[in-house]
Amino acid sequence: MSEARRTRRALMGGLLGVGLAFVSGFALFSGAEAQGQDGAGPNLVLTIGGSTTGSITIDLFDDVAPQHVARITELAREGAYDNVVFHRVIDGFMAQTGDVEFGKAGGDTARAGMGGSSKPDLAAEFSDRPFVRGTVGMARSASPDSANSQFFIMFDAAPHLNGGYTVVGQVVDGMNVVDAIKKGDQRQNGAVSQPDMITKATVQP
Repeated sequence: MSEARRTRRALMGGLLGVGLAFVSGFALFSGAEAQGQDGAGPNLVLTIGGSTTGSITIDLFDDVAPQHVARITELAREGAYDNVVFHRVIDGFMAQTGDVEFGKAGGDTARAGMGGSSKPDLAAEFSDRPFVRGTVGMARSASPDSANSQFFIMFDAAPHLNGGYTVVGQVVDGMNVVDAIKKGDQRQNGAVSQPDMITKATVQP
C-alpha cells in the first residue's frame, strides 16, 4: 500500500471522530431499541471474542450497495476478517473494525485503522438508508471512493452521517453483543487498549 493511500486512510479516524461531538447530545435511540428485521440479502455472522463473547448477525444490503457487499463477503470467505480487532470504539457512536492489513490480533496493531485489503478501493454507493442504531457502514477517508475493507456498527443514530458513507447492512441479531464491545478512550478518538475482536466471520445465504 502506498504512503499516500495510508495517509488517506489515517484521515478516517478524524472523520468519524467529528461525530463524537454530535453524539454526546444527539443520540436518538436508546440501548433498548429493537434490532432490524432480516431481509433477503446474505447474512454476515461475526463471532466475537475478548472481553465479551457472542455473535452478531448482519443482514447485508446487496440491493443497496452491491459492490461493497461483494467485497465484505469475499473477504469473509477468504478468512481475512478472522482475528481482526475493533480498533476504534466510541461509546454512544460506533464500533469500527475490518482493517485486515494492520488490525490482526496478536500482532502490532498500533497502525490499525490505517490499512485495508490488497484489493482496490471501491466507488461510493451512497443511498437514502439512514444511520440508525445497528446500521453497518463502510469506513472511508476524505475521498468518497476510498472504502476498502473497514466497516463500523452504530450504537445509536447519527443523522450527520446520512448520505456521506455507504450503508451496507443492519444488525438483525446480537445488538447486546455490539453494546458490550470494549469501548475506547474518547480522548484518543476511541482507540482501544486490548481490544475485542472478530474471531470468525462467516457468510450465510
